[in-house]
Amino acid sequence: MKLRQQLRIAAITTAVVAFAATSGSAFAQKKYDTGASDTEIKIGNIMPYSGPASAYGIIGKVEAAYFKMINEQGGINGRKINFISYDDGYSPPKAVEQARKLVESDEVLFLASPLGTPSNSAIQKYLNSKKVPQIFVSTGATKFGDYKDFPWTMGWQPAYQSEGRIYAAYLLKEKPDAKIAIMYQNDDFGKDLLKGLKDGLGDKAKTMIVGEESYEVSEPTIDSHIVKLKSTGADVYFSITTPKFAAQSLKKVAEIGWKPMYFQSNVGASVGSVLKPAGFENAQDILSAAYAKDGADAQWDNDEGMKKFYAFLAKYVPEGNKADGSTVFGYGHAQTIVQVLKQAGDNLTRANIMKEAANLKNFAPDTLLPGVTINTSPTDFYPIEQLQMMRFKGEKWDLFGPIINGEIKGS
Repeated sequence: MKLRQQLRIAAITTAVVAFAATSGSAFAQKKYDTGASDTEIKIGNIMPYSGPASAYGIIGKVEAAYFKMINEQGGINGRKINFISYDDGYSPPKAVEQARKLVESDEVLFLASPLGTPSNSAIQKYLNSKKVPQIFVSTGATKFGDYKDFPWTMGWQPAYQSEGRIYAAYLLKEKPDAKIAIMYQNDDFGKDLLKGLKDGLGDKAKTMIVGEESYEVSEPTIDSHIVKLKSTGADVYFSITTPKFAAQSLKKVAEIGWKPMYFQSNVGASVGSVLKPAGFENAQDILSAAYAKDGADAQWDNDEGMKKFYAFLAKYVPEGNKADGSTVFGYGHAQTIVQVLKQAGDNLTRANIMKEAANLKNFAPDTLLPGVTINTSPTDFYPIEQLQMMRFKGEKWDLFGPIINGEIKGS
C-alpha cells in the first residue's frame, strides 16, 4: 500500500515536473518575425535630417547612440539592435518611400519613433495594412492613439489636444477676458493643438479669439502673419509652431514691440534650438507646458536620472546640446523602446511588440518630470498624458503649478 502510494506520488510529481518543463519551454520558446533573430533586432526609423524641421534630426542621432550603448553592454537578451534611420526631409511622399524601403528591403521588425505629424500620417495606413508596428511616433497628434482603427500605431508624448486644453484652462483662470491671436502650422499638428485649445475654451472661443493665421512649412518666414495678428489688438498670442518658425515668431514679436501674454507650443519650446537662437531677451515670461526635465536647468544637476543622461551625452553624443529638448526627448524615447524589447523577451513577433508596447505600467524614463510616468493598455495608446505649466525666466524654464492630467479617452 505504502509502495503504491509512493509510486503514485512519484508519478504525479513527474507529471507536474514534465508539465512545468513543457510549459516553461513553450514560454521560453523563441518566436521571430522578419527583422528578428538570435543575434539581431532590426528597428526602422524616419527623421527629418534635412529640410524645414531638421532641428529635430538630433533625436535620431541620440536614439542611434543610445542603442549603440545598449549593444556595447551586451544588447537585449543577447541580441544587438540594428537601428536603420533614413532622412525624409519632413516630406510625406519621401516618408512613404522610406517606410516601404524599411519594410520591404531592409525587412525591419518594426518602426519606432518616426518623426512628424505629416510623415506619420502618410505612412500610417501602409504600416497598418502590413501589420508592422509604428510605435512611439515622434508627434503628439491625437489620432495616433486610435487603437481601434489603427491597432499597429501608438504615440508617446502627450497629445496636442491635451496640451491645447491645458493652455485654455490656464487662460480661462488667469485672463478670462483675453483677446487671443493664434499662429498655427497648417497641418495635422497645428490643427490638432488648435482644436484642443478651442475645445478647452468652449463657447468662449468665438468671442475670445480675434485672429487666426496659418503658415506652410515651405514658407521662408512667418513675419507678415505676425504683423497681421498684432493689428487685431490681441493681448494673448499662441505660437503653435515647430522650432524654425518658433524662433522667427519670438524675434518678430519683439521687433514690432508687441507684448502679449505669449504661449509657445511644447514642440517649439527648446532652450537650445529655439530660445537661445531667438535671443533670451525676447523669450522672457513666455509660457509653455512640459512633461520632461530641461537638460539646461541646474535644478536637475543632482537628479539620478539626469546624471545618467548627462554621462551618456558626454560619451556617446558629444555634439549633442543638453539644452536642446530634442536630446532629452530622444533619450526618453530610446529608453522606452528598450523597455518594450526587454518585456518581449524571446517572443520577437510584430504582434508581441505591439502587445508589450500596450503593457507599460508606471514606467519612468530618466528624463521625465517627477510624477510623470508612462502607462499603456490595449485600450490606451497614449503613453504620456501629464503636463506641467512653465514660464521662461533668465535662461531657463521655471515649472509652476501641479502636474495636470490631460487624459484622452480611447476613441
